Amino acid sequence: MSEQRPDAASGGRAGQPGVDVPDRRGRTGLDRVGLDLDRNPRVRVREVRVLTSNWYVTRATTFDFQHADGRWTSEERETYDRGDGATILLYDPAARTVLLTRQFRFPAYINEHPDGMLVEAAAGLLDLDDPETAIRREAEEETGYRVGEVEHVFDVYMSPGSVTERLHFFAAPYRSGDVVDGARAGLAEEGEDIEVLEFSFDEALDRIGVDIVDAKTIMLLQWAALRGPFSGAR
Repeated sequence: MSEQRPDAASGGRAGQPGVDVPDRRGRTGLDRVGLDLDRNPRVRVREVRVLTSNWYVTRATTFDFQHADGRWTSEERETYDRGDGATILLYDPAARTVLLTRQFRFPAYINEHPDGMLVEAAAGLLDLDDPETAIRREAEEETGYRVGEVEHVFDVYMSPGSVTERLHFFAAPYRSGDVVDGARAGLAEEGEDIEVLEFSFDEALDRIGVDIVDAKTIMLLQWAALRGPFSGAR
């Protein structure tokens, strides 16, 4: 039996995926993210450790932080990096309806949601696309509907205490029955099983906090009522 020799480049230890050997997505150097940040003179990044690099990346970063009174302290934060995403509210202004989805979300299920089936606006990660291209793709994949002219609403950091994701919010009209040929709700190869729901806008607002408990969806519905297509019409 041949003897396995240690990796000399890694000082006698096996390489870490995502750091000095490619992870499952072919990435290396994930431990260097943030080391060159200098936009805030009160923050000096000292060390970045990759904790996990499966599909997404969890890092522990040590940095020095200068407080308002001038003191410097050493801090450590864990961040979860899944890339940026986009979401969209599809609405029919004439019928006063919105198109939402329902799908199973395991993280919500283990944190006291009754069945994990969340009602949401269509959304997804950008991957390598720009936000508008990505949300058109995701809306079509998740609902099966063609998307009209897309309006950019705002960009938001959804959970800035631990998640790096910036979410791009959009809205666009749809027409009932304007379904893409051969489309289905969700991608089977990604394990998606999505139900498409059409609500009157007033009903959707009334369900906020009842069974619409997804933050991005609530934000889009409130925008639509305050400044969007249904503002002042209730």
